[in-house]
Formats: sequence, structure tokens, C-alpha cells
Amino acid sequence: MFELIPYSEECKNDWDQIVNEARNGSFLFYRDYLEYHSDRFSDASYLVKRKNKLVAVIPGNISQDVFYSHQGLTYGGIIMLSAVTASDIISVYSLLNEELKNKGVRKVIIKPMPHIYHKVPSQEEIYVLFCIGAEKIGCNISSTIYQNNKIKFSQLRRRGIKKSKKNGVVIEQSDDFKSFWIILNENLRDSHNAAAVHNVEEIEYLFSKFPQNIKLYTAILDGQIIAGTVIYEMSHIVHVQYISANGIGKELGALDSVFDHLINEKYLHISIFDFGQSTEQNGKYLNEGLIFQKEGFGGRGAVYETYEYQIK
Repeated sequence: MFELIPYSEECKNDWDQIVNEARNGSFLFYRDYLEYHSDRFSDASYLVKRKNKLVAVIPGNISQDVFYSHQGLTYGGIIMLSAVTASDIISVYSLLNEELKNKGVRKVIIKPMPHIYHKVPSQEEIYVLFCIGAEKIGCNISSTIYQNNKIKFSQLRRRGIKKSKKNGVVIEQSDDFKSFWIILNENLRDSHNAAAVHNVEEIEYLFSKFPQNIKLYTAILDGQIIAGTVIYEMSHIVHVQYISANGIGKELGALDSVFDHLINEKYLHISIFDFGQSTEQNGKYLNEGLIFQKEGFGGRGAVYETYEYQIK
């Protein structure tokens, strides 16, 4: 009934069309996004056909004897049209597991798309993972706002807004990723001895491909960027990909004004505002300082889960 077709370049338009029409689609699944880091991952994506008609796609990569969906993405799983049912997902997983077994894959790691990104409910995959005995190995917590039922900003965040406005901080949309990336990487280096997942060349490339989805909003003082955030904008949800401020920005509460503008003005029309995860080590470590900031804007918990199972 179903057929798995390994992804190849000639399938690009068909793949992107399914992502566009899917009930749990996201621009992160378009091939131009998936392939910006193709040098780092061995692609093992599949298209799913039923009666010679494409109904789903599965972004994935294989490393050694493990199939991931997908290591280069925050979430993945089966991206499906509305016509796909729970019993269909059972059939697709059976077919996928047989295919992967023949390739010598012994383990599968899946990061299903969190429900807040679904255009309509699409958690059939989590049910099927339960049925096949998958173990939950990760549970990361994000901070999320429903725009039609918001929690008020904390007093600390409101004080930051007043302070930044009093000092003449201006909020602007920008394409100066290079200046913001200097602030971002300095913060990540000093706080975590780390760097951003994307380097500046990669984010500029992705911005050139998805200018309607990737946005940079900055706090400006005397013509200089002192804080900012990179936003991933979709039809019904806004996701915060990066947040950072320099010393002056922190002192003046510049990020408080940035998010006041985005939550209470710019993105009032979009249903969900998601700040992203505040956890590490598959959720076992909670960055309390980071989540405290996000919760101060009214964000509350939504989880990003990871599942693992053995192919027998």
C-alpha cells in the first residue's frame, strides 16, 4: 500500500510541495534549509507514496548504524498531509524499519515536532512510538505564549522596558547579522564556552533563502546594536532562535523592549510565540537563569521530546 522512495535531487520540488501542504510542515523541512549543512550529515531522507501519490516525507540522516530524524534539526519525524491517519503511520513505521534494517541500521532516534507547531493535531507518531516500545530519552522544556491568553510580564521585565525607553533605546528590524553575531558569540563564549549553532555565513545564507521566515530584530542605541533576537516566523507560530545583548544592552534592559515590541505589537496576529528551550543534556539540566527571563515575559512550559528504539 505504501512505498518509500529515498530522497534524491530530482525529488526536490515534490518534497517541498508536501512540506508546504503538510499539516505539520515547517520551512525548516524545505530542502534548501535541510541542505545548508549537508556536508556534516549523510542524508537518508524518504518520500512516502500511497497508490502512487506522495502523502508524506521523512527528513533523516544516518550516522554509523543509527538513523536520526534529523540531527541537523530541532525536531523532525514524519511530515504528513491531512489525509494520513494513525493506522497509516503504523504502516509507514513498519515499512521504514524494514528499510533501515536492510541498510544495517540498528537504532532509531526521533525528535517529533512539538504540538505547538502543528497546524492541526498531528501526534499520531508519538502514539506509534509508544506502540513499538520506543523509550523517551529526552524531554526539553520551552517557554511558550498563547497570544489569546497571555500572562502579564513580570515587574522586573516591565522595569527593564521603562529603563530602555527612558534611555532612548530604539527597536528596529535589521539585516546586520554580522554585528549581532559578534554579541551573540561573545556571550556564548563567556557563559558556556560555546558558539552559535549557525555561523554568520550560514545564517546569512538561510536568510537569503527564507527572508519571509528569518528575521533579526535589534535594540539600537546611538546607532549601535546593543541587543537583538533572531526570529523564525511561520504561519501560526513565532520561534525565538537566538537572544543576546552586550553589557550596555543588559544594563539598560534592551531585550525587555525588544520582546515587548514583538509580543505586544509585531506578532499580536500570530497565535503562538515560542521562546525555545532552556535545557541541556536532553533536558536533565535546566538553565534556571535563562528560563527565568523567558517566564518573565509570560512564557510557560511546552516540551520537545526525543525517542529511541532498537530495530529488531
